[in-house]
Order: sequence, then structure tokens, then C-alpha cells
Amino acid sequence: MRRVLLAPLLVTLLLAAPAAGGLRLPPGFTARVYVTGEGFGSTAVGGAGVPSASTLSIDADGVLYLARTGRRYMVGGEAEDLWRLYRIPPGGGRLTPDTEAAYLHGPPLPNPQVATIRSGRELFVTTFDRDRKIGVLYAMRDGRAEWFAGGTPPRGQTPLLRQPEGAVADRAGNIYVADRDQGVIVKLDAAGRVLEGRWLAVTRPRALAIDRSDHLWIGSDGAAQAPWQQGPGEILRVGPDGQPQVVLRGPVAAALAVGPNGRVFVADRQHAAVFVLAADGTRTEFARFTDNDAPRSLAFAPVTEATRRAGIAGDLFVVVINRGAWPVNEVVRISGPFEELTAGR
Repeated sequence: MRRVLLAPLLVTLLLAAPAAGGLRLPPGFTARVYVTGEGFGSTAVGGAGVPSASTLSIDADGVLYLARTGRRYMVGGEAEDLWRLYRIPPGGGRLTPDTEAAYLHGPPLPNPQVATIRSGRELFVTTFDRDRKIGVLYAMRDGRAEWFAGGTPPRGQTPLLRQPEGAVADRAGNIYVADRDQGVIVKLDAAGRVLEGRWLAVTRPRALAIDRSDHLWIGSDGAAQAPWQQGPGEILRVGPDGQPQVVLRGPVAAALAVGPNGRVFVADRQHAAVFVLAADGTRTEFARFTDNDAPRSLAFAPVTEATRRAGIAGDLFVVVINRGAWPVNEVVRISGPFEELTAGR
């Protein structure tokens, strides 16, 4: 089988839309804009895109879900914090103020983030009430937000979740939730009952991924007060026994995703790159963004009959922020032989 090495010498691929800018990828990989739009307030040149989104995930049918940023990390000022999710059918979409309503999904939620999709079907969303410092984990079913964990505790008790961020499910269906404010990973059983409210202590955990062997990968913001700051951050790998290992120090991971080949991909917003990270800390660049772009979130399309029919099975989807055209983002789809990637140089 031909194997693709992530070599330092990368080819340059120019994307179709100016807001996505340029992207360098290894040979054999291609990219195109998958979700974009216009008319959402950016006055910058090349300001095509959809309202700023920070998280995404893809279900077994190839439907892509995006969540707007809200004001989770704002230091001051006023901003709207009640948003609905975007639901993008297979094939992508182009949103405008006139067509946006057709893509909206679920009720308005406070500062929502797409957390995970369990078993390719169950969409989980975290919310954060910034004023009350109380968070909720919802399961979204047929466009309805159903309480799963967190929320206002009984009088005199501490909230289970204060600022829940990413979440993932292991093979048994247990859910792990990163609570950035409390600096812990919370472990829930498949029905949402609390197994361990402080399963692991981590400084400002936010991004989560879980690999094929049920090792939990955690992106910690570390010293960064907000995810777009320099950090330094940490990426940890935790075995099923709960023992953590610091794999990498330095970058603040905007997002983590496990690819079809079992490799962990990291979105590095500060250095405008996506790299592959091995358990021994080996870091190999996969994609380099140019023209002031940077990755903000990552998700791989699961490999199912539906995604094969849609032609996106195993593809990597990246929320791209054009820092010169804020506050709009685009979603870029990267296709290629991910199964053949190695972490070699």
C-alpha cells in the first residue's frame, strides 16, 4: 500500500473563495470551501462566510452541525449570547440573511457549543450562562434540546458544571465533559448520571478527543485566559485507568480530532496550522494556512454508507477564520488518503 509521509515540503493549494485564502497540503490531498455565505456584516475585502462559529461535528448521515461563538470568553462589553445551531445537509451550503433560517436547528441556547456526537447519532451540546456561571449538557434529538447533565443545583449545593466545553463518549457510552472554569474533567455514565465529578484535574481544559483505544486526549488552555491567546497550553493523553501523560506543551489547541487512521489531529490557531500528534509527542505538520487564515475547529466525517454516498466519508472539515474578515468563518473540506498517513518525516 502506498503510504503518504507528512513531509516538510508541502504543495500549495489555492482555495476557491477568497475568505478561505491559501492552504498548503501534502501531495494527494485536495480542499474546497464547503460552507460559506455572504451578507453577515464583515466589511473587510473578501469577507465571504457565515457568522463566527467555533465548534462543529458531523453525524453518521453526513449532516454538519455548527455553533456560534457567543460570549464565553469575553472580558467585557455586551454581546448577544442566545443562538441556535446551524444544520448543514450533505453537500454543504451557502448562507445569506435571507436563507439562514433554513439552516437553523434547535432552540436558542446560551453560548452553545457542539460538544460531540455519540455513536454517530446523538448530538450533545454544552451551554454556559456567563452571568450565573452555570452550564448544562444537552442531548439534541429531532431539534429538541433535552437536559442531560448540569444546570441549577439544589439550594446550597455546588453546580456540577460551571463552564462545560468539549465532550466525548467512550466505547461504553460514558461521557467525559471538560469544565474550563472548574479545571476538571467530569465523567458521566451513558444515561447522564455522575460517575466522578472530578475525574481528572486539568488547568482550563477545553478541547477533547478520544481514540480507538479509549485514551482521552485533552487540549488545555493553560495560562491563556482566552483560547485565542498565546498560552502556553498543554495536550494530555489519559488512559482508561485515569493516569494522565503530558504529550505536548506550548500550543493552545483550538480543537482535536481523531482521523480514520487513528491519528490525532490538532488545530493550532496561533501558528495557522493543523498538525498530527503522536502519543510520544512527535508533531508533524499536515496543513499550513496562509493569507491571514487560521483553523478554529476540526471534525472528520464518519465512514458510513450515508457519507460514502455523499462522497465525504473520512474527510476532514475545518472551520477557518479569516482574521482580516472577522466576524465571519468558512468551513473547508479536505479530502485525501488519510488512512495512509504516517507520522514519519
